Amino acid sequence: MKIKNRQKFLTILALSVVGLLMGDSLVITPLAKSWKDRSAKIEFLHKSIQRGDLLMSREKTIQNQWHLMEKGTLTNNMSAAENTVLKAVDRWTQKSRISFTSLKPQWKQNEEDHVLLECRADGYGDMQTVSRFLYELETDPLPLKIEDIELSTRDSDGRQIALGVRFSGLLLVKEKQ
Repeated sequence: MKIKNRQKFLTILALSVVGLLMGDSLVITPLAKSWKDRSAKIEFLHKSIQRGDLLMSREKTIQNQWHLMEKGTLTNNMSAAENTVLKAVDRWTQKSRISFTSLKPQWKQNEEDHVLLECRADGYGDMQTVSRFLYELETDPLPLKIEDIELSTRDSDGRQIALGVRFSGLLLVKEKQ
């Protein structure tokens, strides 16, 4: 092979390699990435459709559960709801014979669609009294949730127990239709 033909051949080969590299970095790699991204998006959409179909098939059950949960919330009137909870606390106090030092109800609205009635109760009694109060609170049909419980002893023998309990009730704000 002559030197001129060889130089021409090597130039064409070098340009071809550079062209292939540029084609790979400018065309093939972006297309492969785009292909992977679209495949991932299609997979996500298929899963979303399956979840949606599952929800649609369970619509009646979910709505029934929601209606039961709505019925289980406190009444929509804030003062009536607070009164109901305070009467319940009085009922639990009488059944358990616990002595309270303080009871502080407080309304907290974190979201637009619901309000929490949070109550902090501090009292004392013996182990049976405190456990009976907590049992009454937990088994009452009112929709209340115990958030925190603090127990400590008030005497050196451990016969008198101090109780600090924080519980809350949910009130759903009904939309005006």
